[in-house]
Amino acid sequence: MGVPAPGGALLSSVEVTAATVQRGDIIDFGGQVCRVSDLFQLPQAAKQLVFESGELLAIQARTRLTALRLLRRR
Repeated sequence: MGVPAPGGALLSSVEVTAATVQRGDIIDFGGQVCRVSDLFQLPQAAKQLVFESGELLAIQARTRLTALRLLRRR
């Protein structure tokens, strides 16, 4: 189940991997919240995430992170 967000959307907690991470996902790193603004494919199914703050994070294929994802209501 999701949490209501402004504008008629729902925030849902999801587990993401390099294969499932999306632009707009919000990831919490020890209290610092980062929103994915872009991502790039790396060798061996890894991805490089670019956050709105300009920070970068490379995740391997088996890395699992918990993210908040905005789900639009229809």
